[in-house]
Amino acid sequence: MFNSVFFKELGVKYPIIQGGMAWVADSSLASAVSNAGGLGIIAAANAPADYIRDEIRKAKKLTDKPFGVNIMLLSDNAEEIAQLVCEEGVKVVTTGAGNPGKYMELWKSHGIKVMPVVASVALARRMERAGADAVVAEGCESGGHIGELTTMALVPQVVDAVSIPVIAAGGIGDGRGVAAAFMLGVQGVQVGTRFLVATECTIHENYKKKILAAKDIDSVVTGRSTGHPIRVLKNRLSRQFQKLEKENASIEDLEELGRGCLPKAVKEGDIVMGSIMAGQIAGLVKKEQSCSEIIEEMFKGAEEAIIKFR
Repeated sequence: MFNSVFFKELGVKYPIIQGGMAWVADSSLASAVSNAGGLGIIAAANAPADYIRDEIRKAKKLTDKPFGVNIMLLSDNAEEIAQLVCEEGVKVVTTGAGNPGKYMELWKSHGIKVMPVVASVALARRMERAGADAVVAEGCESGGHIGELTTMALVPQVVDAVSIPVIAAGGIGDGRGVAAAFMLGVQGVQVGTRFLVATECTIHENYKKKILAAKDIDSVVTGRSTGHPIRVLKNRLSRQFQKLEKENASIEDLEELGRGCLPKAVKEGDIVMGSIMAGQIAGLVKKEQSCSEIIEEMFKGAEEAIIKFR
């Protein structure tokens, strides 16, 4: 029912991408998603090139299926990672925080499919002109760095604006979300928060428990005053951040408060002063499952949702 020409060309069974979550999306999670029939993603973020190379090689040992790498284009070593994915034979690159145009010729010459994450129609059009193979239209329901438009508003406008495939992201956590996204005209979905509680996800158990206990109103957006808003689950850190913003604190003070807080939550399990990035869909996530169980449940649920209203 959810056949996608684009994902078939990638050699992927289910039209679903695992989000490139910084400090979270490693070889363990990416390979498990790919083995389950989705497209796993390793997040490069600001990690050293040697670490990313090792993670890519680990993933190759764990799966013979396609997987990709997410490159944050504003990172200091983005150019090094852009070359590295070519050297390591990565099949797919997703990008964020910048324009991948300067690397497009290099990636195309190595047969890499490029899918930038976008939060507006204008950016989607720019990415298409730059040579992107598809775009991931991400609504503000997502965890982590977000734009302003909701998924329901953004996705159909992007679908109408570009001729390349569109993947929907933001607020998709079960079969109903998958079905709704496809009704908006996409060829696939990207999911992040649901995979945080996958058994193969290596984040700290405290982080997983925080996701599983989340209610619908437990996420909040911080950092709007800096121009880089981030959606996280509420805790002492988010309250301190909001307090500083209300007091018109300097960007330097805000950056100092947030420095290192994501790995503090992901690796150390600090859910008080760590940054617990998660989407609004966290309130729907109630059980830890394998990546295979998550993907199969989501697409079975999507089929049931559509059949119900035929």
